[in-house]
Amino acid sequence: MSAGTGTGSTSEARSRLLGTATRIFYAEGIHSVGVDRIIAEAQVTRATLYRHFKGKEDLILAYLQQADQGIRGQVAAVLDQDLTAADTVRAVGRSIADGIQSPGFRGCAFLNAAAEYPDPAHPVHRAVLTHRQWFLDTATELLGQAGCAPAETAGRHFVMLRDGAMAAGCLFDPTLISETFLNGVEDLLRTGAAASPRPAPRG
Repeated sequence: MSAGTGTGSTSEARSRLLGTATRIFYAEGIHSVGVDRIIAEAQVTRATLYRHFKGKEDLILAYLQQADQGIRGQVAAVLDQDLTAADTVRAVGRSIADGIQSPGFRGCAFLNAAAEYPDPAHPVHRAVLTHRQWFLDTATELLGQAGCAPAETAGRHFVMLRDGAMAAGCLFDPTLISETFLNGVEDLLRTGAAASPRPAPRG
């Protein structure tokens, strides 16, 4: 079916709304942006917005879901490269560093959203925590496979390195911040592997 009729037109309008909201939410914050502006910049009617989203909160959750899917896709692309465990961790780190150095970088969408929605019971805050739990679990598993022990400690360390780099990357020289972050990942791999119990000698 063509984009001008039926489902195609509906999908296009939704994509335009979500794309517009994503651009403005990330660049300017969530609370400061009203639905009227999103409707105007997406060039749709108010009825179209509410046909696809129950309200602004639903649109925010879709924005975070899209961001979550993007990051999961980056990690999946690294895993598809069939690298060694340590090089997989390095490649994930490089994908983070590339994001920090990308045009228009404004920090972590999830940390930014959590700052605007601090109530742990709020659906937006819960969506942030769900994403971060997945990221922590993924980092822990990858570092464990790379020989870092205890893996749980290494995973938390990796996430903290990432969070610090994401926060600093939009305040200071992103190239320098990325280099510092990647050096931290190397230190984590080295010290984590050194702390891993060695097998008892045979014989």
